[in-house]
Amino acid sequence: MRKRILDYLMRINCLLAKQDAGTDWNAVLAEHIDQIRFFQHERLVHLIVTVTFALVLMMLMILVFSIDQVSILIIVFFVFVVVMLLAYLSHYYILETSIQKMYKQYDAILQRKVGRVPV
Repeated sequence: MRKRILDYLMRINCLLAKQDAGTDWNAVLAEHIDQIRFFQHERLVHLIVTVTFALVLMMLMILVFSIDQVSILIIVFFVFVVVMLLAYLSHYYILETSIQKMYKQYDAILQRKVGRVPV
């Protein structure tokens, strides 16, 4: 997903950098709106998963600090959850910042299409 969103951002940036008068900005805008919706959905799913892992981590921390004898299985599970949470946070960060960039691209596409950016 990371490669897909970064490739798409680069493609739109290249399209916006060109001074090609033959570009169908209506089609570009429609595709861009579809891509924004797709990546927003992906962002929502990853937010839910990230929050779930964070809650599981909190419960594990409470468990670890509340019992006298911590088993190796709990420690392994704790490390697994921490690693997964970090991976999801990293992925969510890419999605969030990329979608913010897509909003700016949307404004630039509108500017190309109608000659101004809406308020």
